[in-house]
Amino acid sequence: MRNIREKAMKCLFFLAACVSVAAVVLICAFLFANGIPAIREIGPLKFLLGTTWKPANGLYGNLPMIIGSLYVTAGALVIGVPVGILTAVFMARFCPGQIYRPIKSAVNLMAGIPSVVYGFFGLVVLVPLVRDTVGGRGMSVLTASVLLGLMILPTVISVSETSIRAVPQSYYEGGLALGASHERSVFYTVLPAAKSGIFAGVVLGIGRAVGETMAVMMVAGNQAVIPESITAGVRTLTANIVLEMGYSTDLHREALIGTAVILFVFILIINVSLSLFIPASTKIFQIHWRSRAYTGNNAGKSQKSRV
Repeated sequence: MRNIREKAMKCLFFLAACVSVAAVVLICAFLFANGIPAIREIGPLKFLLGTTWKPANGLYGNLPMIIGSLYVTAGALVIGVPVGILTAVFMARFCPGQIYRPIKSAVNLMAGIPSVVYGFFGLVVLVPLVRDTVGGRGMSVLTASVLLGLMILPTVISVSETSIRAVPQSYYEGGLALGASHERSVFYTVLPAAKSGIFAGVVLGIGRAVGETMAVMMVAGNQAVIPESITAGVRTLTANIVLEMGYSTDLHREALIGTAVILFVFILIINVSLSLFIPASTKIFQIHWRSRAYTGNNAGKSQKSRV
């Protein structure tokens, strides 16, 4: 009876894994089966590097949307990643208990706010603020970057805090034993040891920023042109798909699916690049930490011998 139950559970787990893999395979098959023919018909170079998107005239250049997505994502990372990591460090190593709970509750609440609510906040608060302080129409690269920076904060904070708390206490104590202060032990010992987890949080934040649609549509301006400044309007790849999919037909519809292929490949390249970078950086840190520990031990032995 016990063996039957174990086999049944193994089959259930295997079935769940197969469903997950099948979902990814089906999505990839749909995207490439419908998008690649359109890219081939339009021309890969024209589709990727064309600067004009006018489906009525048969022009399907995605370069403005690609650059717009890169600008908005980079701006969100510049704003959200430093704030998120520093907040995670404060919550994990510096925050008193009576302050931790309200901050943690606020972070969890931010994670649960719908995108459209963020969009309304950006439309009512950020757009007039940017228009009055920086200039322009307010619906711009800068506004979308600030809003996305706020939206990725919960992801970066939660994953980074968990990674920092997972670092063994001996790392921190070893830093103190070498004469470092509390702050230096945290930033030069604990934080590098949590690097892989922090990078995972950044990757998830990039995925949130690249894939966000509704909030960006409400504050970015949605002009399908290459932005000349941070105060200019911009259209992202995701916004382009949502704005035009409802009335698109034939080649226009397939070109939008091709845009989704570009987005998919873009996120895949980011994930693969960071997954290759994380093990290398972690190995470098381990070598550096061992060399420091070895140097510290030798220094301690020489000090004892002198005494």
